[in-house]
Amino acid sequence: MRRDHFTLSAENLSPETADGPVLVVSYSGPPGTLTARLEAETGTPPSGDDVDASFRLLPDDDGADGAGVFGLSRRLTGDFVLEANANTEDIFALVDAAREADETAYQIRIERPGAETVVMDMETLLVYDEEGSLLRQRSLIPSGVEL
Repeated sequence: MRRDHFTLSAENLSPETADGPVLVVSYSGPPGTLTARLEAETGTPPSGDDVDASFRLLPDDDGADGAGVFGLSRRLTGDFVLEANANTEDIFALVDAAREADETAYQIRIERPGAETVVMDMETLLVYDEEGSLLRQRSLIPSGVEL
């Protein structure tokens, strides 16, 4: 799977939205490929407790100002589930909206052709700069979690 098989968008960013913020990951690659990766370990799609979400800023060398890479990886093994190009403004807006949410911080909704949409409740989103240093002020880190 390639990054260009995915598009990301942030939805429900207004504090008045009852459903809370959502990061929508739409997959347009070969059918079955994403499903196989999502269901690799258990035969079923993962929950928010099974994966970690992260976002890494890209250097501005290539003129892609405000761009980064969003990734989901298996919590226990570290194996990547997916990587997608993402807009920094969308990720930062999602983080800001999630901080204002009352319950679960945000959801990730993975839309894939010919298969059921996967929805995961998430509380953590780690944001890193171009050198790989954690940007705590831009990340979602639940209280009581030490890194």
